[in-house]
Formats: sequence, structure tokens, C-alpha cells
Amino acid sequence: MNFSTRLIALACASSATLFAAQHHRYKLVDIGTLGGPHSYGEINAPSLRLLNDSDVVGSFADTSEPDPNAPNCAVPDCQLAHAFRWKDGVITDLGSLSGVNFSAGGSTNALGWIAGQGSSSTLDPNLGVQEGRALLWTNRRLIDLGDLPGGHESLSVYVDNHGEVVGFSDNGVPDVNSYFFFFTGTQIRTFLWQNGKMRDIGTLGGASAVPGVLCGAQPRNFVVGASFVDDNINASTGIPTVDPFLWEDGKMTDLGTLGGTIGSGTCSNSRGEIIGQSNLRGDIQTHAFLWRNGNIHDLGTLGGPLSEAWWINESGMIVGSADLPQAGMHDAVIWKDGMIKDLGTVDGDPCSRGYGLNSRGQVVGTSTSCKATLHAFLWEGDGPMVDLNTLIPSGSGWQLTNAFNINEHGVILAKAAPVGFTPDDDADLGHLVLLFPCESDDDVCAGTADPAPVIPLNGPSHNHAAIQESVTVSPSSVQENVSAWRQRFNRGINIPTRTP
Repeated sequence: MNFSTRLIALACASSATLFAAQHHRYKLVDIGTLGGPHSYGEINAPSLRLLNDSDVVGSFADTSEPDPNAPNCAVPDCQLAHAFRWKDGVITDLGSLSGVNFSAGGSTNALGWIAGQGSSSTLDPNLGVQEGRALLWTNRRLIDLGDLPGGHESLSVYVDNHGEVVGFSDNGVPDVNSYFFFFTGTQIRTFLWQNGKMRDIGTLGGASAVPGVLCGAQPRNFVVGASFVDDNINASTGIPTVDPFLWEDGKMTDLGTLGGTIGSGTCSNSRGEIIGQSNLRGDIQTHAFLWRNGNIHDLGTLGGPLSEAWWINESGMIVGSADLPQAGMHDAVIWKDGMIKDLGTVDGDPCSRGYGLNSRGQVVGTSTSCKATLHAFLWEGDGPMVDLNTLIPSGSGWQLTNAFNINEHGVILAKAAPVGFTPDDDADLGHLVLLFPCESDDDVCAGTADPAPVIPLNGPSHNHAAIQESVTVSPSSVQENVSAWRQRFNRGINIPTRTP
């Protein structure tokens, strides 16, 4: 390195240090586990809200017991995992359905209700494995939402602030194309659960449909997702056309695509602005879109073939990621007022992805090796991306690898791996942690909090079964792109032994 290069490097390093000093520092709180080694996040999609504005977290973690279904395990380390609620420094084991069963929280609303999924002790007669069930925890009650008539598999994707649960269930009717959404061999239908009743909201004309996720607030009786429009197979993809949909107050609307035959709605804000992804004509490239006032808009990329939109706030700001012209390279981006902004990466990392966003325009996500998560980041204002590891107490023993959510108070939910551990997206090992912004570098921000004490849902003795209420109820070819879409729809849907 010559003298001029060193001066430039020193100037850049000084600038980055100065900019980091302008951010809040954070107190790191280890959420802990339920007795096992690991806690987990984002089981159904990177952008689901696990952290609400009251700093309540709903997710899932290892218990101290091994999974009795090993090697067909729900989590990588084959421990039995349960849903939990974390609040005010206490982690509560939410239990599971009767028997020794897996459970997981996947969405937390403003009331602290948690929607999720779990296994039951009943075998699916079609698949020969434990049935997966849609679950809801309200206050101190576990509700089994059941299945649609004829079905044996269901899953709650999210619960909104109105107490409406959205998820999907099979209905027992054969559908050879449903593998694109979920491996049952039967029709997959989106449901809306309200006041003890599960409703099939229908499709755009084809056999199956699945819901999107929740970005925070959205209108009542409002669901977005993806649906087959008919049963006619496209020669280029091998599946029927899949279009993004909006279901509102009983009416199903086809949002259209950007010219291709595969698209999906991800989520919306309370103004009804919808984000999602769609193939372009030819089904080679996939771009993020914004649907507003009846029109679909291509959000574009950074010069590559793919972009993804994961969160939209109330002002219409969108966060996601977009491919660069170089193969395999992608950066976190925001879209605002029709313009795309590259947020860059943490110094030294080649790629990044943005996942979480609040009304102040603070963005969180992960800076990566283009495969494995490496450094959780924060972006705010017009400055460079900041490695969150530089804003927590030194000597914490943790490396922050990914940040999923940031609430309206600036509290961040992130994943942390032990220092020295090589993170891997497939392993998802480590602990969930919360980062609380501090006004000054006082003693409170100088240290880290111990893991939360574990409180079983039903009192001091361990109990697997909570109180239950039963309710009746970058692609280089077309084929590779279809496979990528299938993986996106099935990303993290982690009920045990899902593949028969």
C-alpha cells in the first residue's frame, strides 16, 4: 500500500468512526433459550414482525429435551423447540399441543398475541407424519385453530392488530401442482380466522393460494398473497400461472404481474399500498413491485436480474435488496418516491440484504458473504451503513449477524452467534438478542444483560401442553427461477417431517 492509498484508507476509517459515533449506542439483552443451546427467529419469512412496539418478542427456542422425532427434527440441533413470549426480561415457555410436540411463534401483534405453528400427536393419513397445526397464543391460552374441512395440515403465518389470524391449510382435495406452495399433494388454501371461525378466502380461479406476511399495520379484512389463476400448465415453467392477489372484505382481486407468469404479494401498509415480487416477461428475471391505486409499478434493480421487497412503512418507504450487474452480488436497498437507493454493505463484505424498517426510516438487515450472514447492520439518514457490532459494548462475546425487526422506539431484534463461530444461513444457531438504544454511554449501556429467566406457561413445573381451546374449523434460466420461487414460498416453513 503506497502513502496516498494509506491516507485515503485512514480518512475513510476516520469518517466511518465519526459517523458511528453519531448513532445511539445500544444495550444488548440476551433473550436466552428455554433450557437448550439456541433460540430462533423468522420461521416463515424474513420480514414478519416478531417484536412489537411494547418490546414484546414472540418466537421459539430449544428446550433442554431432545426431539423425539430425530432425525426428522424441526430445528438444526435436534432439540425439542417450543414457542416463547419474552417480556420485561422474562421468557415464558408457551408449550405445545398435548404430547411431546414442537411449537414455534412466527408473528407478534400489538396486544402481544402470537401466531405460529406446531406439530400434533395425530398422524396425517396422507403423509404418514405428524399433522402440522395452525396455533395462536392469546394472553395465557393456546388455541388450536384446526384445519379447513377435509384438511390435515395448517399453519398460522401472522396475527394482525385486529386479532385476525391469516395462514393456510390444505382441504384434502387432490392438487398435483400444490407442491409449488407446500408438499401435501392437496389443495392449499389461505384462511382468515376471526372469533373462533376459520374461513377459506378462495383463489383467483386456480386450485391453490397462499398468503403473504405482515409488515406492521394493515386494514381489517385485508389479505395479500399468491394464487394459481387456473389449472393450465405453462410450458416454460411447468406450473399454472401464479398471480399476486388482494382479498378485501370478501372480494378477491388479481393484482397482475410485470409480464411474467409467477408473482406474489408480500405485505401492505395501512393505506393499502402492497409490495411483492413478479417475474418479467420470459420468466427469467424477478423484480420487486409496488401496487397502489389499482396500478402495479416495477421497482427495478441495481442492474442485475432480481430484487426483493420485504417491508413497507406508512409513508410508503420500502426496504429490500437488489442484484448488482455482477453475478451473485446484491445490496440492501430502499425505494422512496419512485427512486432506488443502494445502501451498500459493511466494510469488507461483498453483499447485504435489508429486512426491517420503522416509520423514522431506520433500516436493519444483514451484511453477508453473499451466502452466510456476517454482520447485522443499521442504516439511518443519508449516512453509510453501520455495523451494529460497533454500537454494542465491547467484550459482549456475541457477534451480531442479522437484524430482523426495528420497532417505533428504535429497539432492534437481532440474531447473535458466539464470537469465533462461523455463521451459516442454514444453521441459524445462536441466540436472539434485543438492542435498546441508549442516550449516553453510561453504566447501563456499558454492559450486557444476563439471559432471561424461564417461566413455564402453567406454573413452576415443566408442562408440554399449554391450556388449549379447540376450534373447528439469481436465476439463469426459467427452470432455475421456478425452483427459486418454490424455495421462497417454502422458506422457513419448518413444521417437523414436512417431506414424507
